[in-house]
Amino acid sequence: MEASIEFGTAAFWVALTQIIWVNILLSGDNAVVIALAARSLPPRQQKQAIMIGSGAAIVMRIVLTLVAVQLLLLPYLKLIGAILLVYIGVTLVLPEGDHEGGEAGEGPSMASAVRTILIADLVMSLDNGIAVAAAAKGSTLLLVIGLALSIPLVIFGSALLLKVIERFPIIVWLGAALLGFIAGEIGVSDPGIKTWAEGLAASFGTDIHTLGNVAGALTAVLVLAIGKALLMRRSGSPGAEGG
Repeated sequence: MEASIEFGTAAFWVALTQIIWVNILLSGDNAVVIALAARSLPPRQQKQAIMIGSGAAIVMRIVLTLVAVQLLLLPYLKLIGAILLVYIGVTLVLPEGDHEGGEAGEGPSMASAVRTILIADLVMSLDNGIAVAAAAKGSTLLLVIGLALSIPLVIFGSALLLKVIERFPIIVWLGAALLGFIAGEIGVSDPGIKTWAEGLAASFGTDIHTLGNVAGALTAVLVLAIGKALLMRRSGSPGAEGG
């Protein structure tokens, strides 16, 4: 394992900058999920969901980063996570009354919103752990500092997205598509199908990274298509809510 970087050295500050940047990029995914899941709650519960979801995202990222290398070697774990993200993406575009935990017209409960946030955070934190661990270069101190600094990014990012969603409902669909894209990327990189995925990529004359982008795009479309189909079936009209 690479030697841990000493505090205060030039290498320390360079690595800290890298891990903060990585967290800025990765925290956006968590902020989107939190904002989408909390959008239909009353204002007071929205704040509670943001705080709980943000705290959970950071804690899970810290814990899972420490064990991500081992967990990501388990076959089919990432495929299961990808399926969960597709499910979450679809449920987030459904009208309030169709969310789990609420009767028709009532909207989601605090418990169901938090549960959605926790499941999505768990899946994304597992895959993101590799990037964070690599940026930390073996330093637990760097890891903790960098992740701690990402807390306000998730909290304020979620709160800002909630305000944007209120003005531009199309953001809900864009967020669902993002979750679908992440699901596709995660699924293709699963160790259980690595040989098959690499062979498929080679047959098209490309690499596994490009295959992941293509899979992500297809899964994003799948999430939107399923969500739209469910809306049309429940409303009985092509002009269903959320379109």
